[in-house]
Amino acid sequence: MPNLHAVVQAGGRGTRLAPYSTVLPKALMPVGEGCVIDNLLARFSAAGVKTVSITVSAFGPLIRSYCGDGERWGLEIDYIFEEEPLGTIGPLNALRHTVRDPFFVTNSDVFADVDLDSVLSEHREHGAPLTVVVTRQVVNIAYGVLEHHSGVVTDFREKPSQQFSVSTGIYLMEPSIFDHIPPSGPFGFDELMRTMLARGVPVNVYEHHGSWIDIGRVEDLRRAQEHAELAMRAPA
Repeated sequence: MPNLHAVVQAGGRGTRLAPYSTVLPKALMPVGEGCVIDNLLARFSAAGVKTVSITVSAFGPLIRSYCGDGERWGLEIDYIFEEEPLGTIGPLNALRHTVRDPFFVTNSDVFADVDLDSVLSEHREHGAPLTVVVTRQVVNIAYGVLEHHSGVVTDFREKPSQQFSVSTGIYLMEPSIFDHIPPSGPFGFDELMRTMLARGVPVNVYEHHGSWIDIGRVEDLRRAQEHAELAMRAPA
């Protein structure tokens, strides 16, 4: 049984959640009977994760004060302080020489009911160094859309919809992922994806069909709070 580790990325500024994010980090936004990070840590604990690293920056003292050593979730929590913004992947270099088993990475603003046991099972089955948890999202275009060539309309669609597979901000990685990450400096998930695809390294996906909210905007936070309230009222 691997010693499962997880990384929660809580070093972002959360500017789209202003003015709330001037007082609290996204990880500590209230949702249900706790806050966003409560849901993440509880799910990691239930999936057998033993240790969690939380990346922090300006709001580090608040997050550390709330999460402590992780005892109340049955976890061991340590903290990675970003003196400068390192992107979504750069902070992982703090674990480059210590992780020996698969490890989860998640954004701190994710509110979802992803089955982490199933993610781990599919990850092991496919054997790629990276599994991205994705979900289907529909984008509605509120306009009539024309296609044209040489000044002549070739097709017209009234307010069409398009469906995409989008990243949920939850990943499962093998230690070999560090072969594709520079040893220092800022590095984003988009750069990691382009590097791996250019090198022909397989990246697998796990399709999540349950609930998922990326709490990046005020309306997303309200939606997560409403979802949590409905879940608490539902019969056991």
